[in-house]
Amino acid sequence: MALTKAKKNAKVSMMAKELESSTSAIIGSFKGLTASKDFELRKVIREAGGSYHVVKNKLAAKSAEGTKVEAALKGLKGVSSVAYTSGDPVALAKALSTWVKENAEFTFKLGIVDGKLINVAEIEALSKLPGKEELFSKLLFLIQSPAQRLATVINATGRNLAVVVNMAAEQGKFGAPAAAAPAAEEAPAESPVAEVAAAHVEESAAAEQPSEAAQPENGTASQAGEAATTEPAEG
Repeated sequence: MALTKAKKNAKVSMMAKELESSTSAIIGSFKGLTASKDFELRKVIREAGGSYHVVKNKLAAKSAEGTKVEAALKGLKGVSSVAYTSGDPVALAKALSTWVKENAEFTFKLGIVDGKLINVAEIEALSKLPGKEELFSKLLFLIQSPAQRLATVINATGRNLAVVVNMAAEQGKFGAPAAAAPAAEEAPAESPVAEVAAAHVEESAAAEQPSEAAQPENGTASQAGEAATTEPAEG
């Protein structure tokens, strides 16, 4: 007897610790549920972010004392099981409702969400609501949509403007011929590198010219000298 009581106390303590952070719970009942289906049910609930226990009604009530799901676990009758979560209640309701449709052995009793009791019809309604992730996705889409539309309009305006400007330039509407004159006037202006290179070319050309001109002068002088020496001989 003492051992049984110890086990009960241990189970109460374990459930109390888990229920302490839970904000939602769905209580159900079952009849003729096989071990394989029970395993499948637990897996479905776990994937939805919840936990599941088959409970003794008095132990469930004691475990839930002081928690947000306390009201749902008071005064239970018959075979009871509880699925609870500290996460998204919609995800838990969806998972259970989908599973129950294919497994008539399990039925709902009641539920609780953030301290508010809900009946079987409200559990079904809860399962049809969009979950938190879906709501976040929709909200994010609504936030981003205006920015995306604005970016599209700006990009389209830029492209259209570029097309119009290009067409106007091709038709000479910006006075292209008149604009060519300043460009031609500015053409003589060269970069400093080009100016230095031109100066070096001029200096090289100037250095080469005296050497070429010196040869005829020397030749003329030689001819004059020859003329001067030959003329006295004829007299």
